Amino acid sequence: MQDLNAQLLQAHEADDHNALVSLYAQVADQCEAAQDVEATCFYLTQAFVFALDSDHPEARELNRRLVAYGREVPL
Repeated sequence: MQDLNAQLLQAHEADDHNALVSLYAQVADQCEAAQDVEATCFYLTQAFVFALDSDHPEARELNRRLVAYGREVPL
């Protein structure tokens, strides 16, 4: 997780939205595997916001995952 945190910081510094989408989704996946729903939804939301902001192709999938947790409405 430390490596992902460092990568997230670098992506933020570089304003690399594509990397931010991917990295936040990876952290969400790890949290989901650990059955931490709150953290999963937090990181999915971060990924979703950056995906929307950059018209990223993963936006719909991230939305679908948040909908499944009752945290978002379908696009």
